[in-house]
Amino acid sequence: MGSLDGRVAFITGAARGQGRSHAVRLASDGADIIGVDICSGIASSSYPMASRDELDETVALVESVGGKMLGLVADVRDFSALKATLDAGVEHFGRLDIVCANAGIAATAFREVSIEEDLQMWTDVVDVNLSGSFHTAKAAIPHLIAGDRGGAIVFTSSTAGLKGFGGLQGGGLGYAASKHGIVGLMRTLANALAPYSIRVNTVHPTAVNTMMAVNPAMTEFLENYPDGGPHLQNPMPVSLLEPEDISAGVAYLVSDAAKFVTGVTFPVDAGFCNKL
Repeated sequence: MGSLDGRVAFITGAARGQGRSHAVRLASDGADIIGVDICSGIASSSYPMASRDELDETVALVESVGGKMLGLVADVRDFSALKATLDAGVEHFGRLDIVCANAGIAATAFREVSIEEDLQMWTDVVDVNLSGSFHTAKAAIPHLIAGDRGGAIVFTSSTAGLKGFGGLQGGGLGYAASKHGIVGLMRTLANALAPYSIRVNTVHPTAVNTMMAVNPAMTEFLENYPDGGPHLQNPMPVSLLEPEDISAGVAYLVSDAAKFVTGVTFPVDAGFCNKL
């Protein structure tokens, strides 16, 4: 038997990267998955968004470990569409127990940008990362409360949600601001939802081997960041974590092993935050 048998998890940004890894890990532990992704582009992003084919690949991977998954298209910036998608998933599976607000983007451009580009990068990053996290929680909380079984929400923040780095451009500033904002959202919801035995935490990865971190624009940005590359290296001898490393932390936070863990900023960062 799996530790999450009979439970249903809602995961945003599920088509690839950490979201895909979370879906496969939680399914391996017994959960059914409602997974959503945008499956279209965001102009200011320095790398392509996931595709419908990639979302279908996630569904196939979940099924390969014996799980069930609905792979649905939704933009976390659009609350009404996101809510309708989640409502359909809950109707299909009959319940909701776990929420992973994972969808996020980073917009970087190691070049001179216009003020219009700079403002657009800020807007897109904050809208996806912070407003998208709020929308995800807002859509999910009524289902969690109605279930009267408690539950767990995990927001994906970042080491940039605990430490101050990101440069001067709107994309980097928006990333740091949004990931810090997620912590405030988490802490407030942890207090508000504690009477319902709904636990709320954040996970804070260091750089992870996904498209967000491994693309030419991000590589150039990090290599030329003030204070140089070593400033952003992990103390432990690993340059990039794998998505599965973050999924292990998420799996713990949503499990009964963490049944009294709430309001926690949980780094999975090879010592990065302790160094800075």
